[in-house]
Amino acid sequence: MFIIDCPWCGERDQSEFSYGGEAHIVRPVEPEALSDNEWADYLFMRKNTKGRYLEQWVHSAGCRRWFNAVRDNVTYEISATYKPGDSAPAAEHAEGTS
Repeated sequence: MFIIDCPWCGERDQSEFSYGGEAHIVRPVEPEALSDNEWADYLFMRKNTKGRYLEQWVHSAGCRRWFNAVRDNVTYEISATYKPGDSAPAAEHAEGTS
């Protein structure tokens, strides 16, 4: 069990949150123009690197807002959270950036 700092509600137990995958995945401008392989790549292919990673989370048992987190997927330590549309913290060198 660990604590997550919701950008809107503050620190809460991780049981109030749901994981949403890699952060900063940009939707294709014209998805109908993609081949099946390109669409599958957009939907399913993620970096999934070991160490610090940029992720999406939702405060599902609280404010229900989405936010991003910098989390080490080995130690589970979350070093920063930030609102969607904000840049990842500059001091963080996460592998999940795009």
